[in-house]
Amino acid sequence: MSVSYRQPGVVLTDRRFTVPLDHDDPSGETIELYAREVVAGDKAGQDLPWLLYLQGGPGFGANRFVGKPAWLGRALEEYRVLLLDQRGTGHSTPANRQTLPLRGGPAEQADYLTRFRGDSIVRDCEAVRPEVTGGAPWTVLGQSFGGFCTVTYLSLAPEGLDTALVTGGLPSLDAHADDVYRAAYPRVERKVAAHYARYPQDVERARRIADHLLTHEVVLPNGYRFTVEAFQSLGRMLGGGDGSHRLHHILEDAFVRTPGGPALSDAFQEQAQGLLSFAGHPLYALVHEAIYGQDARPTAWSAERVRAEFPRFDAAKTLAGDEPLLFTGETIHPWMFDCDPALRPLRETAELLAARTDWTPLYDPARLAANEVPVAAAVYHDDMYVDTAHSLRTARAIRGLRTWVTDEFEHDGVRAGGPRVLDRLLALARDEV
Repeated sequence: MSVSYRQPGVVLTDRRFTVPLDHDDPSGETIELYAREVVAGDKAGQDLPWLLYLQGGPGFGANRFVGKPAWLGRALEEYRVLLLDQRGTGHSTPANRQTLPLRGGPAEQADYLTRFRGDSIVRDCEAVRPEVTGGAPWTVLGQSFGGFCTVTYLSLAPEGLDTALVTGGLPSLDAHADDVYRAAYPRVERKVAAHYARYPQDVERARRIADHLLTHEVVLPNGYRFTVEAFQSLGRMLGGGDGSHRLHHILEDAFVRTPGGPALSDAFQEQAQGLLSFAGHPLYALVHEAIYGQDARPTAWSAERVRAEFPRFDAAKTLAGDEPLLFTGETIHPWMFDCDPALRPLRETAELLAARTDWTPLYDPARLAANEVPVAAAVYHDDMYVDTAHSLRTARAIRGLRTWVTDEFEHDGVRAGGPRVLDRLLALARDEV
């Protein structure tokens, strides 16, 4: 039963759907999806077109907005919005260390998780669309990984789309994970250099923290083993508009004096564990590299292997000299499944996914080349998470796609730019600019 309630300026309705676990076996096992319907309070009784929002990730539930901030306010001027918790996330049937053992051992868990990629998410959307819209096509807004899913949607079921909007999420159609990370590490290095140029005092602070972690065993209050590699991974913050400032604030009060000498402060450790733990989004770690699997080649811990090609990211070598410590970015590594108590029980499952060689294609280049759906995409000029060159090559491969290439925003531009970003994309898709 749907339940409706109010927040400032909006009416919300909780909606739940039952979909097949495997859409190729529609009479088999099912899972539940959760979505939150949002409509402007003064339009609640109107017959409005629908906009489906696909969250970035993978592994994150849809944003929990209060009222109508960011892009949502602009969308609610003309749409009802469906904020979907993609399968395995949010209030949808969960997939985590507590629930996955219900599937059986690591092999059964890995098989189960192969159905949590973009192709299954798109088929979920098509399964629930008739119930939501009465069969009418809807507009989709895909942020980051949600944009990857949108390109899969254009490949598998374009008839379900009225318009497709992508922010920071045009994937390469054919790149292996190795290609993705080989392009990523130099971008990350540029972001780190920009951070140190803004906050030169952080060079010594980061080196001091790294040296402490190399010479001391630190376990965070939640049981996370805080290694120097884990500290470096805080660099994933640098891809957001305010990420550099947030990282600086974390670093500036890292140490306190104690009877036993300098130690990492409780406040610093509390912030670090909140940023490092995958307890709230384990699928991000489990299937992150799998979203690039499209052929018989395993991903095989791609980010870890490719990192070896960039020795400047080696903290021990850096501290032996006088170079600034390099942070890393949006990468998943096997050591995370040793450090994080939310991931430790899933280490063998992750290994099996990394070794898998039967990935199916997520995109259809021929269908994209013949696309007839209006598509517009925001491409951020030096996006740390999604390679700009890969995105622009894909943009050229999708018939009719119009791009807005900007350096005004980072990867989270749809949040920071809010109504202006969505307004620009809608105008592009409608050929109004």
